[in-house]
Amino acid sequence: MRGNGVRVLVVGAGIAGLAAARTLRAWGADVELVERSPTARVDGAGIYLPGNAIRALDDLGLATQVAARAVEIQRQRVSDHRGRSLMDLAVADVWRGVGPCLALHHADLHQVLLAGAKDVPIRWGGTVESIVDTDDHVRVTLSDGTRQGYDLVLGADGVHSSVRRLIFGAGAAARPTGQFARRFLARWPGTGPVWSVMVGRGSAFLTIPIGDGLVYVYCDGPLDAPRVPPRELLAGFAEPVPTVLDAAEEGMQSGPVEEVSLPRWSRGTTLLVGDAAHATSPNMAEGAAMALEDALVLADCLTAAGTIAGALRAFEERRRPRTEWVRAQTHRRDRSRSLPTPLRNLVLGKLGVKLFQTSYKPLRERP
Repeated sequence: MRGNGVRVLVVGAGIAGLAAARTLRAWGADVELVERSPTARVDGAGIYLPGNAIRALDDLGLATQVAARAVEIQRQRVSDHRGRSLMDLAVADVWRGVGPCLALHHADLHQVLLAGAKDVPIRWGGTVESIVDTDDHVRVTLSDGTRQGYDLVLGADGVHSSVRRLIFGAGAAARPTGQFARRFLARWPGTGPVWSVMVGRGSAFLTIPIGDGLVYVYCDGPLDAPRVPPRELLAGFAEPVPTVLDAAEEGMQSGPVEEVSLPRWSRGTTLLVGDAAHATSPNMAEGAAMALEDALVLADCLTAAGTIAGALRAFEERRRPRTEWVRAQTHRRDRSRSLPTPLRNLVLGKLGVKLFQTSYKPLRERP
């Protein structure tokens, strides 16, 4: 099927939405974007992109632009909260032949994706109020009262998707995984190109350099963590935790970690993609990769299918095993938090590298 004359509305100008807008515009569709934010404002401090995410960006023609703004991560290290090494892995051993692993400011990635979708008009500060299936199209009403018919609507509006609520109801809401996370940037130049996490009892502290002397910091704990200041939550953690906390810049973001699990991703010719369809815990760092891959696979399925409905069925059949693999791995990692500390440290020390490589092995294959 060719995209000429196909009208598409993409809801959400994040990673999934901008990538899909680019691929569907290249397919030939007439694409529009609507985004709830009034401007190109980006939530999030930093982002880590594993090899399969960079491969997807390369397929989109955007990897070079992203790499120019990023730090190439060479190693991933895990230690206990006292700083004793448990695992040290060269990332090339996992992603060789797929792509490098890059870290950068989230806003920089967003700017590259925005530029990549520059031919697609974006309606800023708008939301979708209703979605109604008709015999030949989807009728959408926006918050400004505009009503339009589309051949395909994509809900790419994140973990708290309004499109998901409109087509599947409140019962399809995101659900907590059991952790509360804080994300921020800190000025800490004393680090190499290393993804480094320290794990304590029920809490973790991750640092990733993103350039210009900044590190992206992610720390989490149990759901009651909002009542506990970071210093108290991380009491007993060795350096560099106290130093990095001292260097934290303003703008700390916090909230419960949530996931989305649905029996299906579409109704009629309205389809959910990215976190709106399959958000998971961030412990695999695969959210952006899954969103980028969604965009590429959707365009491929539309090209191969005879109808949009057939393409959406093919898309879900092709994507669901991969996203479910990622979800299963995040659950396995989350369960490891409940292990007694000595046993967890022993497992990571003896089997950590092998477990890490195994968890990503299927993702080395193209989606």
